[in-house]
Amino acid sequence: MASQNLFIGSLAFATTDDGLRDHFAQIGPVASARVITDRETGRSRGFGFVEFENDEDNQKAIDELNGKELDGRPINVSLARPKEDK
Repeated sequence: MASQNLFIGSLAFATTDDGLRDHFAQIGPVASARVITDRETGRSRGFGFVEFENDEDNQKAIDELNGKELDGRPINVSLARPKEDK
């Protein structure tokens, strides 16, 4: 079974992949953390995805980090929806 990613919204434009990883590492081991950037400008699009090594940490992260500040902005943490075909 594939791991479930978390969708992280309302990120500050200054937030980096490493900053996102460090923030979520307080919950448990992070397998990946990506801030999504605009292809043309390279600037953050204000959201990203985090994947934990253990799926059990997903709900803990939602409970503990949703609405908490990261780089000066309250973030939204939720389970990512599967990517839809275009």
